[in-house]
Amino acid sequence: MTPLDLAAANLLSPIVLCFALGALSVAVRSDFRMPEALFDGLIVYLMLAIGLKGGVQLGEAGLARIAPFAAVAVVLSVAIPLWSFALLRGAMGFSVPDAAALAAHYGSVSAVTFIAVLSFLDGAGIGYEGFAAALLAIMEAPGIVVAILLARVAGRDAETQGLGRLLAAVGSGKSMFLLIGGLCIGWVVGDDGFAPVKPVFVGLFPGALCLFLLELGRLAALRAHELRHVGARVAIFAIGAPVVHGLLGVALGKAAGLSLGGTVVLATLAASASYIAAPAAVRIALPQANPAIYLTASLAITFPFNLALGIPFFVAAARWAIS
Repeated sequence: MTPLDLAAANLLSPIVLCFALGALSVAVRSDFRMPEALFDGLIVYLMLAIGLKGGVQLGEAGLARIAPFAAVAVVLSVAIPLWSFALLRGAMGFSVPDAAALAAHYGSVSAVTFIAVLSFLDGAGIGYEGFAAALLAIMEAPGIVVAILLARVAGRDAETQGLGRLLAAVGSGKSMFLLIGGLCIGWVVGDDGFAPVKPVFVGLFPGALCLFLLELGRLAALRAHELRHVGARVAIFAIGAPVVHGLLGVALGKAAGLSLGGTVVLATLAASASYIAAPAAVRIALPQANPAIYLTASLAITFPFNLALGIPFFVAAARWAIS
């Protein structure tokens, strides 16, 4: 498939169209709103399903096999907030709290973007390493911690709260808790133990993801009006950063010996921005940071960009790099 074919197939996929439908509900002022309990339940289901499936595959692969790729994931998670913070502070003129908050969001990863890229690869018939979920777990926390530490070092105007509370918030958040817990359970029970519940956690997964993205589209559209307040600098960073980080992920994935699909997964994780774990941690550690900036950038700009255009672009880039 050509890059245009990949983009067209992605834009017409059920998950992207459900996201667009959720956004449309805001434009037409529909009274649609998913019950909060259902939305939270979908988060629980999706994260546990990713963890269980990834844990089974991780057990089959073995820790020794994933060690080199885990090292690459950690390097990305540490490096991205370092240069993001430097760019945001220096060339783009953001305050220390706002630069650190953005660096934390882009240094961490989006679990929903990860789910979307796996769905895209499955639909396109592109295989990927079974331990992909382990990379998601590895890359969620380091970038947040690095960004908060940068804020502490940067100056007196970056008053931050206790690092212990920050680590506790990241580690005990429901997404990380369920992902790591699911990985452990899947690893312990193996493929045979997973078989009885596989229809629930694999067969129903695409439908649950569509429901989740329906509400996420609505939430993203509600923040779209804030674009005029946060300025062009935020929009430039929110689109430029995923392209640069994704291409870096392609280069490192190829260098590490990942398959085509595995390289795309790493690129997409590098390109994504957290809007679940990072906001919770930033609210604790950097209360002065402006939520309109970091939430609008990650949820209203970067996530839709990656969902619609970024993923097929990274597939095309990975194919070109590996061929």
